[in-house]
Amino acid sequence: MEEPKGMAALRQLLPPPPGAGENIDWEAATARWGTRFPRDYMHFMAAYGVGGISSQEETGEIGILGPFPTGAYEHSPDDFEDETGNARLTWEEEGADQQGLDLDPEHILAWGYTSHADILCWQTRDPDPDKWPVLLFARHGSQTCEVIPCGMVEFLRRLLAEELPSYSMEFAAEPRFEHWRKG
Repeated sequence: MEEPKGMAALRQLLPPPPGAGENIDWEAATARWGTRFPRDYMHFMAAYGVGGISSQEETGEIGILGPFPTGAYEHSPDDFEDETGNARLTWEEEGADQQGLDLDPEHILAWGYTSHADILCWQTRDPDPDKWPVLLFARHGSQTCEVIPCGMVEFLRRLLAEELPSYSMEFAAEPRFEHWRKG
């Protein structure tokens, strides 16, 4: 499978640690979630896996979820289920009133979260998962929900390169990825 756009650039900004990555049964994941997954996410999981992106100073963290539970975290989510439920509830309670964003909660699937209580999702309306944009639920901004027109890997690359004008996280030192088995 050809490497998706942005993966090489992300590896430059965030080298995968030795031994990271997941060997995911994508057929079983598709059966569990009722959908195929974006190629960039599958490549990310193969290179990095479930874990977190942070810096030495711990000013912010991004948690990356998997399609199956790892059982690694007692009080934090490690698969899509809890955060997807949180995002759908947030949309129903707060986001549905926002103008210009016609979204069925069933078309929200969470793939990550931040230490700032933001939820990182896909908007899954398109039948081609490689066309799913990132759907950001910012808990502490003026806008609850924002569509960012790129995939997960490109979103992470832009975030780490500080190229997202409407959203940022501060990483005081060089970001690093910590796999759940190494934590």
